[in-house]
Amino acid sequence: MRNRKAVTAAAFAAAAALALSACGAGDDKAGSSPIADVSAAPDRAATVLDQPFTKPDLVLTDTNGKEYDLREATKGKPTLIYFGYTHCPDVCPLTMSNISLAKRELPKADQDKLQVVFVTTDPERDTPASLGTWLSAQDPSFTGLTGDFATIQAGARQIGIGIDAPKEDKNGNVVSMHGAQVIAFSPKTDKGYVLYGEDTTAEEYTKDLPKLIEGETP
Repeated sequence: MRNRKAVTAAAFAAAAALALSACGAGDDKAGSSPIADVSAAPDRAATVLDQPFTKPDLVLTDTNGKEYDLREATKGKPTLIYFGYTHCPDVCPLTMSNISLAKRELPKADQDKLQVVFVTTDPERDTPASLGTWLSAQDPSFTGLTGDFATIQAGARQIGIGIDAPKEDKNGNVVSMHGAQVIAFSPKTDKGYVLYGEDTTAEEYTKDLPKLIEGETP
């Protein structure tokens, strides 16, 4: 069981900057450290920000090789944003799978409303084509974005997500250190007002998505 957390965007950003996760590379998991004092609601997976994030000002390339303006493309739509990479062996595919499973439980009209945006933290390897193939196996409606690493890193920082440039670990594997939070943006305000950690289950997303789609607090 989890506590529903009420924190400021600034408090989350400060904590998240210190909590990066290398997928499959040890126990230093994003979100493992407490973000702030929480209000008691043990049946909630969500962390609710009392001062939401502004949607990142990101213009990148989608899986069709076309320019994608994140703010314009998702304006007025319920949107989940996640930063990760396709070569991740565990956290990233599990997170996308859990969201995909939850999305399938929605009525068709709500499925069409929900925008799920996956921004790569490893743009050198995650080309539009490879990113598109990987996401299609999860859900063909998911949007994948790639581009210049510095641009991606700056956009992630706008919503408190820390990213380090991919590098080789001691075993010779290229890993990407990144914050593993999913941030939900309201269709009413376009603000990021709810976040989820890497251990959020498909069942928990299934419970919360109907409210997120309406811009309500889960």
